Amino acid sequence: MTVPAHDATRPLLSVRDLTRHFPIKRGVFGRVTGQVRAVDGVSFDVAPGETLALVGESGCGKSTTGRAILRLIEPTSGAVTFDGIDVLSLDGAELRKLRRRMQIVFQDPFSSLNPRMSIGAIVREGLTIHRLAEGGAADARVRQLLEEVGLRPEYATRYPHEFSGGQRQRVGIARALSVEPSFIVCDEPVSALDVSVQAQVVNLLQDLQRDRGLAYLFIAHDLSIVEHIADRVAVMYLGHIVELAPVERLYREPVMPYTQALLSAVPAPEPGVKRERILLAGDVPSPANPPSGCVFHPRCQHPARDAACAKIVPPLEEKAPGHWAACIKQPPTSVSWEQQQAAGGTKPPEFFLPRAALHRSA
Repeated sequence: MTVPAHDATRPLLSVRDLTRHFPIKRGVFGRVTGQVRAVDGVSFDVAPGETLALVGESGCGKSTTGRAILRLIEPTSGAVTFDGIDVLSLDGAELRKLRRRMQIVFQDPFSSLNPRMSIGAIVREGLTIHRLAEGGAADARVRQLLEEVGLRPEYATRYPHEFSGGQRQRVGIARALSVEPSFIVCDEPVSALDVSVQAQVVNLLQDLQRDRGLAYLFIAHDLSIVEHIADRVAVMYLGHIVELAPVERLYREPVMPYTQALLSAVPAPEPGVKRERILLAGDVPSPANPPSGCVFHPRCQHPARDAACAKIVPPLEEKAPGHWAACIKQPPTSVSWEQQQAAGGTKPPEFFLPRAALHRSA
């Protein structure tokens, strides 16, 4: 089973100025009185075979971004290009054809599977819709997929209520893989699972990526999981991407005060390690009435914060090679923190110990 090859010289997925605003309606006649700016001008690229993690607090627009890319939610504006194809201009038939290459693994393994369908029927559905296999060939493909995600082939005749959360999530992964995609949105795929099962599912996703050359948009709020699986990390706050960098650089040298606060809240991997906790003042503003200027300025504790932060909308600028941040108080620099330290400068605090591998479960 083959799919069209992509051009390795360009990004597999390119998102530019993606927005999704939900209308606020009031009164008997449903008069629109405002907009909830769930996603407000998001831009990023995903390379073939790369894992880009999208992290942030609940309600910041992560899941809406993932679903808008796949057009499970129609974007308000912006551009989404997948392997040179303008996704937002496709009609129903063309979009259905493209969705064979763009799949999603949902957050909740209990509500994302139809309880009236057997496991075999759930995994086989994509093969039938896209006319990839029928009859005995489809049955053999279903058995192969179940084995590939660590389930027994005889489970095909059982129903979702007979499985644990981790097993159901494996079924969801098998369903996504059935149509041979090249890009998968993983919408918090391990957040509803026990910690021991999380490691198994993360290892499975990494093995499948290595074997199939998959690209992931990995949506999560658990930064310890993200550190292990991601190549790059994009930090979202109130519908905006406020920082984007390779995972090791972001965890070692966070630029945005918001990113620094997120990393300081992650429990230390060793009991004897103490980390200074950064407590943010106030609550997250409403996306229906976002603050002017920098969206983070009401809670920012940067020493140089001033009135300009409330007036100027900071662009996402490259502060160092491959490291982007939206902060007017952090000037761009091509000098690494190691070079600054060697010259007598001060290195930012280490928010994370070296990456610890998750133990594989037999």
